[in-house]
Amino acid sequence: MNQNFVNELYKIAGETNIRSQESMAKHTTFRIGGPVPFFVTPETVEELGQLVLLCKAEKVPFFIMGHGSNLLVGDDGMDGIVIQLCDKFAHLEITGRRVTAQAGVMLSKLGQVLKEAQLTGFEFAAGIPGTLGGAVVMNAGAYGGEIKDVIELVQLMDSDGNLLQKTGEEMQFSYRHSIVEEQGYIVLGATLVLEQGEKRQIEARMEELAQARRSKQPLEFPSAGSTFKRPEGYYAGKLIMDAGLRGYQVGGAQVAEKHCGFVINRGDATAADVAQLMSEVCTRVYEQFKVELEPEVKLVGKPKLSISGRKAEEKA
Repeated sequence: MNQNFVNELYKIAGETNIRSQESMAKHTTFRIGGPVPFFVTPETVEELGQLVLLCKAEKVPFFIMGHGSNLLVGDDGMDGIVIQLCDKFAHLEITGRRVTAQAGVMLSKLGQVLKEAQLTGFEFAAGIPGTLGGAVVMNAGAYGGEIKDVIELVQLMDSDGNLLQKTGEEMQFSYRHSIVEEQGYIVLGATLVLEQGEKRQIEARMEELAQARRSKQPLEFPSAGSTFKRPEGYYAGKLIMDAGLRGYQVGGAQVAEKHCGFVINRGDATAADVAQLMSEVCTRVYEQFKVELEPEVKLVGKPKLSISGRKAEEKA
């Protein structure tokens, strides 16, 4: 990373929006992760586009993140720069039954705004601890609902900094998948279409789902939410429980006793602990049930870790 790149980086984003050698543990809900050379929080779409083009020209890797609620960052951190779209990309506006919101809007905030506007259909997502952008990338879902159910349009940026828009159908949403990562897009925002509802009923449904989360999920510990995707015809948590792994621990990482679908940080877990635990869980489940578990958590940074149910190993 040469001095010209650094000078241009500060010119584009400004000193107040850049932190050097920033610990990623501060920016993930797992509270795990080593340093990144530059952690950048651009204020406008134009700045974001300039950053993308700068990184491309200088061959510097960059990673786009939101709230960090679905990330496991390596203990040695990350190369290049991390660009966070969160608080500074959180504008939203409502017109009738449509809401257009930037990628950095927290789903919890969006849920509250929609409740006040008496718009229903988003209650399932109001308790997911992430941003709208992250939810679109992975077609986040809970309690029978998915983001694709309410998406009309998605605003995107491509790897050349060009702006484009795609319909929900064009996003090719499926279970925990969209075309975003494979096409190298950055989610800038989305337009959602909801139904008219009644505030009291919306509030009651949101509280019902919040209570279900509190009673069934280990919210008292740092985690990245559901650790594994749901295998077709099964539930990951039940497979892990039936494999005898409730409470199983590697270092500071543990299969949550409250819900076996969650790996939690007991307080001093490293990324290596979590990755090893995930690998061992995958292996045990595959050995006993011949079902391959696939991580829902995104593994990034150094060292590069991969998880396999047939071969539990850490790959450099």
